[in-house]
Amino acid sequence: MKISYNWLKEYIDFKESPEELGEILTQTGLEVEGIEKIEKIPGGLAGIVIGEVMSCEQHPNADKLKVTKVDIGQNELSDIVCGAPNVAAGQKVLVATVNSTIHPTNGESFKIKKAKIRGEVSAGMICAEDELGLGTSHDGIMVLDTDKPNGNPAIELFETGEDFVFEIGLTPNRGDATSHMGTARDLKAYFRKELTLPEAKPFEVKLDNPIKVEVEDYERCPRFTGVTIRGIEVKDSPDWLQWKLRSIG
Repeated sequence: MKISYNWLKEYIDFKESPEELGEILTQTGLEVEGIEKIEKIPGGLAGIVIGEVMSCEQHPNADKLKVTKVDIGQNELSDIVCGAPNVAAGQKVLVATVNSTIHPTNGESFKIKKAKIRGEVSAGMICAEDELGLGTSHDGIMVLDTDKPNGNPAIELFETGEDFVFEIGLTPNRGDATSHMGTARDLKAYFRKELTLPEAKPFEVKLDNPIKVEVEDYERCPRFTGVTIRGIEVKDSPDWLQWKLRSIG
């Protein structure tokens, strides 16, 4: 079972380090088998800068590649070969500079090197969000909406953070600890401190359900209940929720 250090701190106040808390959890009967450090943005976007595509031309030797010149805040423009279908002149983009290391959402990290791609020099990489561990989209490069100067560190545009995740070998008799709240109750007993649990917000109940249900056999189904929830918008979860869920796998 995976339990987040930061998530526990929302429920109970403690000052212990992840290593110290791991020992305490083991003492309470929740054996910690390992502790893993999780970064919100893998690698902290080191070496990734804000750039601006100044020109974008067709690669002379490849139909699906473009040759761009990108302003990354240096004295000279950087030549970068890009295969993204949406790259265009005038865009603000994220550029992995030469000798930087990128950490894709899926796959192994790798170092950016100056190279020739089908005969054209490429000194850097214009990145999609999944190539930087910022998400899962690979439809094209990230196009930024920012006025920050070219060459500024990309990390200025994103919130950083880290967490530590405990891998707990839960025994069958500890069903009470199969959640963050349950684990926090063990810490409450150990620290002799009160928990801070989220409050359940009230909601309005209306008896005008538009879905009609007819019970055909009251003997087999003496009671039927249902709820209709309105006003739901299907979209990406907020960043704080995505981070919490990613941190525990």
